[in-house]
Formats: sequence, structure tokens, C-alpha cells
Amino acid sequence: MDSPIWKLPELAIAIPALCIQWLLARWLLELRAMRASPAATRAARLALPVVCLWLLFGLSYSFTHAASLLPYRWWLLWIRGAALVWTLCSAGMLLVAFMWRQVPAFDPRRRRLLAAGRAAMFAAPVVWAGFGILVERTRFRVKEVNVLIPGLPKDLDGLRLAQITDIHMSPFLSPRDLDRAVDMANETRPHVALVTGDLVTAEGDPLDACLRGLTRLRAEAGIIGCLGNHEVFANCQTYTAAEGERLGIRFLRWQSEALRFGDAWVNFAGVDYQPMKTPYLRGAGLLVKPGSLNVLLSHNPDVFPEAAAQGWDLTIAGHTHGGQITMEILHQYVNVARFFTPYVYGLYRMGRSSAYVSRGLGTVGVPLRVGAPPEISLIRLCAS
Repeated sequence: MDSPIWKLPELAIAIPALCIQWLLARWLLELRAMRASPAATRAARLALPVVCLWLLFGLSYSFTHAASLLPYRWWLLWIRGAALVWTLCSAGMLLVAFMWRQVPAFDPRRRRLLAAGRAAMFAAPVVWAGFGILVERTRFRVKEVNVLIPGLPKDLDGLRLAQITDIHMSPFLSPRDLDRAVDMANETRPHVALVTGDLVTAEGDPLDACLRGLTRLRAEAGIIGCLGNHEVFANCQTYTAAEGERLGIRFLRWQSEALRFGDAWVNFAGVDYQPMKTPYLRGAGLLVKPGSLNVLLSHNPDVFPEAAAQGWDLTIAGHTHGGQITMEILHQYVNVARFFTPYVYGLYRMGRSSAYVSRGLGTVGVPLRVGAPPEISLIRLCAS
């Protein structure tokens, strides 16, 4: 996902993060237990500048211009990830502190119980983040979805497409993790395996290892794919396409490939990442083939309305990670991705056209997932 943390000015992220640390430290120093312990007070005052320096260094790796001036080391990415996680956790702690201040004075006899409740609330953001990092981030699952297509030829009814997207192979997703996901995809016995972009996150990530891992995909008609925005960021579009071709993975860059199943044809086409606020799919309509089922591979799902207008029967995308960090509020899912696209996750329809947006495997920026578990998608074509 092209996270907004790369789009905002650096100061718009760093200044609030540092202010949160100062407010949080001030609240801690006001606690009765801290005032009663001079050692704890000194430790809190010493920790504040250390944490601020750590956050400044870690956050600098999340800004495109600053990161280009810094060395690439895998362990530095963990420092960046930890800084981003702590920024989220400390913001949650500060919110808890604010809410606690609104609690009226209470009976001293109940002080111990309420103090325990306060401690539990204060620890909740850290527990939440820990679950997202240690459990949810690599809890892969196969998501099966049936796509109803009007007039689908009999020989294509039940055709299985296995999609892997947004791998982001890095210190946060290992070759072993990818192997596990590939094995899960192979167990679905797909007719075609699809890879829809963002193999890595940044220049220096193990792209070759990712491509080698993807060659283990087993599908009756082979492996095809498209490229994502992080191939642009990593300046590896040309290399990825060429090396993929050599290894048996065809990345379609404004190209199409027709595959025959019985007496029916499926026309797969792929496009490179489409930047926001630019005309989408310019010239892609020329790749539509009458008489075939037309399937478009596009990393970002924003193109769906234009794809439907051009006559694509099915658009398959990723990019959003399903929000990566998603919360349900009043039966509505709230996440950052919704500020950028209405097509965050799942199956969408527009007239006779459909689109499926996968959550993908990896993470960007913050190495955690909450409410948006990683997935391998099995898309099954069905006659309507």
C-alpha cells in the first residue's frame, strides 16, 4: 500500500509524535506513584529525550527524501518499524490518559479496583500492537470468493485463479513466510496463478529471493502478474519483468496474454501502477478482446470504474492491504485506505463488471496487522 505516511510532509508526522511523548511523560510524572518514587521520576525524565531521539531517527526512514540519504541495513528497518509502532501505542496511551482524567472522583474504598482498571486500559494499546505484530501479521489464510459472471462460457465455469499480492518481502516477511503462502496457494490447485505487484518495499529488499519463491507456484496455465507502486519506488520495474520472464513468471506491462480452456478463451492483461489523480488505464481498452473473457490485473483498485467502462469483465487488484489496521465502528470498517479509495477489500460490482481487491500478504511502514489478516485469494469464476 502506498501509505500516506510517505505523502505527508515530514514535520506533520514528527512534531505530533514528539508532542505526544512530552504530554505522556507529563501525565506519568503527575501520577501519585511516580511522585512518591524519586527514582521513577528521574527515569521518566531521562527516558523522554532518549525516546524522542529514537523516534526522530526511526521516523526518518519513513520519509522518502530522508531515507534516500541514510544507509540500508535490515536491522535499521526494525528500528523504524518499532518507532512507528511506539508512535501508535503512545498515541493510544495518551488517549486513555485523557479519558481517565474525565472520570469523576471515586470512593477511596474502590481505589484499588479502579487503579487496576486504569493499568489495564493503559496497557491495552501495547497488547493490541503486540497481537498485530506477533500473531496477526503472519497468520495467513486462504480467502475463497465466487465471482458471478453473466454469460460465462461453460468451459470457464469453476475456473480457479490463485492470487498472491503485496508480498513486501523484507525483514518483516521472510522467504519462509512466502514459501508457506505459496504452499497454501498450491493446495487450491489453481488453473492460473496471479501475482499483482509490490514484491518488495524498497531498494535493497531481497527481490531475487522473492522471485525464486514465486517460481514454486504450481498452476495448470502458469504464472502471470503485474507490477505495483513499490516496484516504482525501488526502481526495479524493468529488472523484475526481465528476471521474472527468465524464471517463468510473465509480468504484463500494458500487455495481454490469451489462455485457452476447452473451447473458451480468457484474455489476461496487466498494467503498471496508476498514480492517483492521473487518467486511469489510458489506452488499456485496446487490450480488450471481443469474444473472450477479459480479466485485468491492476495493482491499485481505483481503476475499477474505468475498467468497467472499457469492457473488462473482471479486475483483480491489491494495494490497500485491506487497510492493514482496521477497526469496526457501528458496523463500518475504519482504516487509512478509505481516505484514498472506496475499493479497500473484497468483491465489488458495477454493471456487468466485477472487481476483487485482496488484502495481500505483507505490511508497509508499521509491521503489524489488526482486523485485516493477510490472505492468499482463490477467485472462482461462476456462471450467473
